[in-house]
Amino acid sequence: MQQRNSGNRRPSGTDGSDFSYRMVVDNRYTKVAKGKSTLSKLLIIQAVVVLVGAVDILFTLLKEPLDSLAAASVSVSFISIVIGELGRKRSRVNFLKLYMVASSIGILGSIASNVEVMKSAPLGLGKWETDKFDLLKVAWVFAGLFVQIFSVTKTASLIGNMSPPKRAS
Repeated sequence: MQQRNSGNRRPSGTDGSDFSYRMVVDNRYTKVAKGKSTLSKLLIIQAVVVLVGAVDILFTLLKEPLDSLAAASVSVSFISIVIGELGRKRSRVNFLKLYMVASSIGILGSIASNVEVMKSAPLGLGKWETDKFDLLKVAWVFAGLFVQIFSVTKTASLIGNMSPPKRAS
């Protein structure tokens, strides 16, 4: 029985002339694999941002009544992350398109619910101690917007690479 040796030896049974018969993976499939990996990381980051938004809603709920727009936007964002993960794992273009739309609606809802906070955010350091929580809300919204822009561009690129190439007739 022949033992396997590690190293850069030629496989047994070939003289190296079969190179032209070996298959090459199409560039589009490697782009899909890289895009799925990047989207997975973006979905995790987006889930952390949504979790911070949910904690913000819970802390705000202790002081004042529930902001229904903020709660709805966090809910839509969470559902869109689940849809995006399903679309990424199963390579479903329709799920990824739905993820892009739903997550965009979610981030627009969180921006709309925090417009008043953004208008009254302190510009100087004098009000820093009293409005730390409001500054964190503004930072959370901008972080969510940044992640959203990046994830939409990566998802659109992934969808373009997943779709079969158009053939001219």
